[in-house]
Amino acid sequence: MAGPIFGRHGHAHRNAAPVTALGIALGFLVGLSGGGGSILTVPILAYVVGFDPKPAIAMSLVVVGGTSTIGAVGHARARHVRLPVALLFGLVSMGGSYASARLAAYVPGVVQMTIFAIVMLVAAGFMFAGRRDPGYAEAPVHYDAKELVLIAVVGLGVGALTGLVGVGGGFLFVPALVLLGHLPMKDAIGTSLVVIAMNCVAGFSGYLGQVTIPWGFLIAFTAVAGVGSLVGAAVTTRVSHQALRRTFSLFLILMGLAILYKNRRVFLGY
Repeated sequence: MAGPIFGRHGHAHRNAAPVTALGIALGFLVGLSGGGGSILTVPILAYVVGFDPKPAIAMSLVVVGGTSTIGAVGHARARHVRLPVALLFGLVSMGGSYASARLAAYVPGVVQMTIFAIVMLVAAGFMFAGRRDPGYAEAPVHYDAKELVLIAVVGLGVGALTGLVGVGGGFLFVPALVLLGHLPMKDAIGTSLVVIAMNCVAGFSGYLGQVTIPWGFLIAFTAVAGVGSLVGAAVTTRVSHQALRRTFSLFLILMGLAILYKNRRVFLGY
């Protein structure tokens, strides 16, 4: 983690094959897990390709939003997206995402990356513990006043994280959709992708005018990640999610600790 592999400011065209492979793998994890892989987007753009933190976070919202949208299409075809529930969660979270993205202009990049690393470690804990499917029936769901308040709190909180540090929030939205939304696991995964896409649109809108976006690179990287997302959504019922989550969670722990070390001056004051 000493520096970018492909040079500063995203000069990845000289090494297109490795970046393409990373994009496909990233999208595959997003489509497979309903989030998961999206938390790797910022480290890839910042520490592999070599963008500064703020452009990397802003671009990650496009990549994550695009791959989530494409992945959601695959889940929708399999009838695993509950659009009314997605709109309920998503519209609330969009407000938090946009507001935090606007406020991010006043937060140093090193602080954003430190927060991101902490979120990574929390995500690893969620994934390693696993999520049990309580077996809710595939029927219309209704919420009482207390549940609506909890949905609003969770939506605003995860939305704020999305805008501030660029994570899609699937690792939080999926269990929230299961526990608060009363959805079966497969529907929660598909529905979370819609919510993530809505979050990312709002967050990226908040970054417009704050950072310079290399649109050519961004469109190409999002496209290859989208291909991986379609593949991940297609095979989601054929793999061991428990083994995938636990392996990926260990990787996130290592990445999170490495990012914390790289940005250690936040704690040491230099």
